[in-house]
Amino acid sequence: MPWCERSVADPEHPVATGEDPLSEQTLTSRLAYDGVFLRLFVDTVCAPDGHVATREYVRHPGAVMMIPVLDDGRVVLERQFRYPLGHSMIEFPAGKLERGEAPLACAQRELLEETGYEATEWDYLGGFHNAIGYSDEKIVAYVARGLRHKGGRTDDGEVLEVFNASLAELQDWIRAGRVTDVKTIVGAYWLERFLAGGWNPPAR
Repeated sequence: MPWCERSVADPEHPVATGEDPLSEQTLTSRLAYDGVFLRLFVDTVCAPDGHVATREYVRHPGAVMMIPVLDDGRVVLERQFRYPLGHSMIEFPAGKLERGEAPLACAQRELLEETGYEATEWDYLGGFHNAIGYSDEKIVAYVARGLRHKGGRTDDGEVLEVFNASLAELQDWIRAGRVTDVKTIVGAYWLERFLAGGWNPPAR
């Protein structure tokens, strides 16, 4: 296996104070695929132990997830076909950030487009990285309340079914393996804590 000059044991390349001792140094970076909104890179890196390794990863513009809660406590969900898995999935509505778009503005836009709802109350819950092994994608989550149905308009080719369910029903589906979408599982857990008053969101 090839080695690079950097090594945590090499006194000529000490780790600077405050630097992550597990960080990897990028030696080369190549754009392998430039898609509609995903970009695939293949990099050569120097690991902390001096080994040279290859890292393949996807750059993602970021996304938002909306957790819409109706006045009666039910949540608004979507069912849509996910091509990589070959079947429909139950999910909280979500959408990717446009260039320069603020997360809250994206959440408001996507909620109306996908579900037809507008919300008067928006609560920030936090963000999470959902695929750290191969992507830098970060999903920011909001609870949307004070919902009023205005009628939505999805993009061409974006066909989905919007329906309502109780949080207890959603949790049952998660336990049964019927819902496996990671953002929806995270959202259900965060929502339960939020409604119970036990969720203090981090700083934005």
